[in-house]
Order: sequence, then C-alpha cells, then structure tokens
Amino acid sequence: MSDKTSKYAQRIAVLPPYLFARIDALKADKQAQGVDLIDLGVGDPDQPTPSHIVESLGRAAHKSANHRYPSYEGLLSYREAVSEWYSKKGVQLDPVSEVLALIGSKEGVAHVPLAFINPGEKALVPDPAYPVYKIGTILADGEPIALPLTADNGFLPDLERAPTDAKLLFINYPNNPTAAVADAQFYREVVDFAADNEIIVCHDAAYSEMTFDGYVAPSFLSIPGAMDVGIEFHSLSKTYNMTGWRIGFAAGNADILSGLGKVKTNVDSGAFQAIQEAGITALTGPQECVDDMRALYAERRDALVNGLKGIGWQVETPKATFYVWAHIPDGTPSIDFSLNLLEVGIVGTPGIGFGDYGEGYIRFALTVPVSRIEEAVSRLEKVA
Repeated sequence: MSDKTSKYAQRIAVLPPYLFARIDALKADKQAQGVDLIDLGVGDPDQPTPSHIVESLGRAAHKSANHRYPSYEGLLSYREAVSEWYSKKGVQLDPVSEVLALIGSKEGVAHVPLAFINPGEKALVPDPAYPVYKIGTILADGEPIALPLTADNGFLPDLERAPTDAKLLFINYPNNPTAAVADAQFYREVVDFAADNEIIVCHDAAYSEMTFDGYVAPSFLSIPGAMDVGIEFHSLSKTYNMTGWRIGFAAGNADILSGLGKVKTNVDSGAFQAIQEAGITALTGPQECVDDMRALYAERRDALVNGLKGIGWQVETPKATFYVWAHIPDGTPSIDFSLNLLEVGIVGTPGIGFGDYGEGYIRFALTVPVSRIEEAVSRLEKVA
C-alpha cells in the first residue's frame, strides 16, 4: 500500500486512543502471563440477561418477518413500549415522532454530532466523561469544548462559565465515570441555558435505573421546556444486562430526532427486529430483575467503599451507577497507578482516560462478586 493510500484522514489521526481498547490490550498481556486478574475496569455487567428476555428473543428470531431489513426508526411496537416506559416516569411521548430506536445508545451518541455539527462548530463536552461525546464531535469535524466536572461542584458543569456559542451540550446523569447524580434544579438550569443560547441538549441517561438507597433518578425530559431543547439517550445494556445485544433508544424533541434519523437512514439499517421484540419484553415485562440488579450492585458497592475506607482511602458512597470514582490517595498519576494495579492483578480505569479533569482518580466497576472485591481490596493495600 502506498504512503498516499495508507494515511488516515485528519479526523482519524487526531482521535485520542480509545481507552477501553487500550485496557483490553493490557489485560490480554497479563492474562497471557497467567496473572489472576480481578477486572474492575470496563463497565460490562457480569450477570446474564434475564431468562424471560432471552426466551422472547428465541421466539422472535424464528419469525421470518424479522429476517428482513428493519426500518431505521424502529418497530412502532418497540417505540410504543418505550413511550409506555416513559409514562411511568411522568413523561408523555408520541411514539411515532418522539422516540427513535438505536443500535445501542453509543451509536446514537456518536451519530448526533453528524446531524448538527458543521466543520469548526462547537460541542460542550463534560470532562471527565464517556469518551464518545468528544470522539463523535471530532468525527463530525467539530470542536469539543471541555466543561470541567469537579468535586467542588458535585461533578456538575458550571453553566455560568460555559461558552454560549456551541451547537450541542452533552450531559450524563447518573454520571459515568464519577457516579454523580443531578437533581431537577440542575436540569432546569440546563433547559434555561439551552433555550437562551439555542443549544441542543443531548442527555445520556444510560444509568438512570441503576440507583440505590431509595434514590430515583429524574428524567431530563420531565422538566418543563426540556422537550423543546433536547433529547435523552437510553440503553437496555446496563438495566437488563444486555450490553452485547446492542439495543437502545433516543427520545425527546421530534425535530432533533428527525435529524438523528436522517443520519441513521444513510449509515445503518436499523436494529434487528427480533432484538427489538426482546426489548419490548424487557421494558414492559416483570421488573423484579431490575430490583435484583440494584440489590446486587448495592452490596458490591458497600463492599468496595467500606473496604477502601478501611485501608485509608477517602471515597464517597455513590447513589447510582455501578462505578466507584476514587481519589488516588498518594497523588500518583492515574496511568501509573493503574499500571501499579495491574502488577497486583487488578484492572482499574485511570481517570485521565476520561479527560484532563479525571486526573488523580481511578474508576472501579462493580462487575465482579463480593468475594473478588474483598480480594481486590486486600491487594490494593499493597499498592496504596
């Protein structure tokens, strides 16, 4: 291959290395060495998808109608199930125009800048944050502008200091990686900020159902005026242990969803209809599996938080997500600290991988049993 044809486009050349791919490579090296790894890195549930959802997929996969191309916007019955699910949160949606099926929420998050960002235009991106907000903006030839999330402000962006000449604003609560939560007052401030400055709000709510101690995460769309300025992304991945299934949805402003839909029409062929039917079962069927998930992660959270405190770490007890965002006690840079963890067989995600303001932190995912968490804490004592 010639030098001319082997050169990446500039938008690819400027992309940061995808954090989780790098972690996978490091894990593979250690596993090849025979190291017993306790993986608290990537947030991938270790529990199986509930059996009633799996059985629904099996039935749907045998329907010949589901073997053809699906529509990009999704089955109407799936969008109606999403609308029904939202109605229980006090949000009324038109399933035809205000709900869009996604091939996992990541796909929608990555595609929305292509619909609205012209070359050189800005998107406000939280820092630290899920890397795809920034990456999607770069792929659209836009300019990501960091909004610092700091402990002093409860890991909420300071909108009074935010640039007002942006096209998009990404927010994410309950938050990955910090596990912070947002209340209705913050969302009201977001709505006012967006309305005053004609900015589109993209709220990633993938962890909205992963809550503890009686906390209920409000929907951004439940705030008056939110439907005028934004959309909300959701995924069935974390709530129903369906990460590999690649099914999610976006809901909210019809015009914004129409723009996202125009991108999808041209770049994908929609989600496999059998998986959409299984998604209907997940959203409308028995929800005891979600309660069980919350109880499981609460137990693991308590084991890790109490264990960390027991060895002298200062760490907050999260109200939501299955992450613990821990300040590194000795000031070691987060990349170096994560490498130190690997030496004792622990995978943790360095905070710097989520943005400059993540430096000084390590993210632990609660995706292993309590016994392994207790073993991890024992090993951690040798590092910190």
